[in-house]
Amino acid sequence: MAERGPKRHQDLEDVIDVITRSYDGDGDADINNLDSAALPNKRAVITAFHHIKPVLYMGFYSTRSLNRTNLRHAISEHVYPAQDILVEQIDRAVRYEENIGRLGGVRPEGWSEEVVLRLFARLPELRRLLNRDVQAAYQGDPAAAGIEEVVFSYPSIEAITAYRIAHELHLEEVPMIPRIITEHAHSKTGIDINPAAQIGESFFIDHGTGVVIGETAVIGNNVKLYQGVTLGALSVSRGEIGSGHGGKRHPTIEDDVTIYAGASIHGGDTTIGKGSVIGGNVWLTKSVPPGSKIFGRGK
Repeated sequence: MAERGPKRHQDLEDVIDVITRSYDGDGDADINNLDSAALPNKRAVITAFHHIKPVLYMGFYSTRSLNRTNLRHAISEHVYPAQDILVEQIDRAVRYEENIGRLGGVRPEGWSEEVVLRLFARLPELRRLLNRDVQAAYQGDPAAAGIEEVVFSYPSIEAITAYRIAHELHLEEVPMIPRIITEHAHSKTGIDINPAAQIGESFFIDHGTGVVIGETAVIGNNVKLYQGVTLGALSVSRGEIGSGHGGKRHPTIEDDVTIYAGASIHGGDTTIGKGSVIGGNVWLTKSVPPGSKIFGRGK
């Protein structure tokens, strides 16, 4: 019994040696990357997001009373740490992508700082867009007791807020960081919005669990989705995408469309015309004209 402890430790050391050797060689082991210290830190990116979100909804997240006298200081308490974190994490993402040759060019010195400043300069416009999204949620859900409940409690607002911030960084061609932000919201809400998707004003997702909005989806104004809706791609291989056949893979949803729970709409050539209503569990891979009402099997 006295030798059990040392033997157990030696057995563990032997196992650690086996794990260490698994990193030797190339083969098919793409996860053998030992340069992870150069990658952006996921927790730091999420911390930055949690600083930006209160700036967008300052009156909802402040821990003290706010007025025009102390508002600027309260905003600064979030903007400064968010800037420090984002600049470092974007720089890490960019340098890593450059080092492995995936970025397609070299960003000049100071590029990350400029990107973050442009993002912050866009925050008033993001506040306007999110105000429209919150209003759409309140007007679209009779169960909503007030705007405060929508902001604090609705998973769609969490997911859309993350998307709108991440989309701005995507437009700046920032690697990795936008997807980290939207996947954080996905993990919390069950709503998966790719940061590259294009989404108009007054967007509302009711309930939200299981909603998927793909990379090349285009959504107009005043669109309402229910839980379990998929705006997806028809199945294509990465080889097909690399050969120039990827293009637009996800559908276009025009203004004033409502899509009910469980509907799946697929394909880059598929357009749902303005003012249409798509019923629950419908499967669509072909376009429908404006004002359509599609129920049952669909197309």
